[in-house]
Amino acid sequence: SPIKRGVYVFSPLEAGPEGMGVDELLIPPLFFPKKNYYVGYSTMFNYYGFTEQLFQTVYVLNTTKRTDKIICGLSYKFIKIMENRMYGIEKINVKDEEVNISSKERTLIDLIYFNKPVGGIIGASKIFTEIVNSDRCDIKKLVKYAVCFPNIKTRKRIGLILDDAGVPESILKPLIKSIEKTSISSLNNSRKGTLNKKWRIIVNDSRK
Repeated sequence: SPIKRGVYVFSPLEAGPEGMGVDELLIPPLFFPKKNYYVGYSTMFNYYGFTEQLFQTVYVLNTTKRTDKIICGLSYKFIKIMENRMYGIEKINVKDEEVNISSKERTLIDLIYFNKPVGGIIGASKIFTEIVNSDRCDIKKLVKYAVCFPNIKTRKRIGLILDDAGVPESILKPLIKSIEKTSISSLNNSRKGTLNKKWRIIVNDSRK
């Protein structure tokens, strides 16, 4: 069956009507010979064990293509993003093919930004806090990646969560500086609650 024009997946007859299946991570590189993509969002939430929840869509973030496709029975969502969000990417080897994925720390940034699959910002905050508190990520790298992220509200949310987790202010300093003189945001889109002046964000108790 065709994957894209000129590219086919071969299933031998003994595999039966369903075929042998293809590793979902091997598909994205076929569409991006310039390597301007990474597999991310909820696909990587599973990969890094952030949640046991299984997701049905493979997210491919890239700088050129915006489309949805069903390939070999799997749903692929190609999301076009700005060049300034193409960082924190690692290369892994899948069956002798090089595949771009978001690093663990970059995936945590995306978890807060793209939080809908895990139940919104409250669910995402709990997962994020658990990963940070169990020393399963590089905090300095996480802060560095957060500072680079162009969405200000996401930077504030991450700063607040890291602050609540007890990360020292000396490490958080670049992140605090990055949100100075920005307008007030809300943790969960409600204008009710208490203003956290350091992070310039409104917080209410619904996240607990």
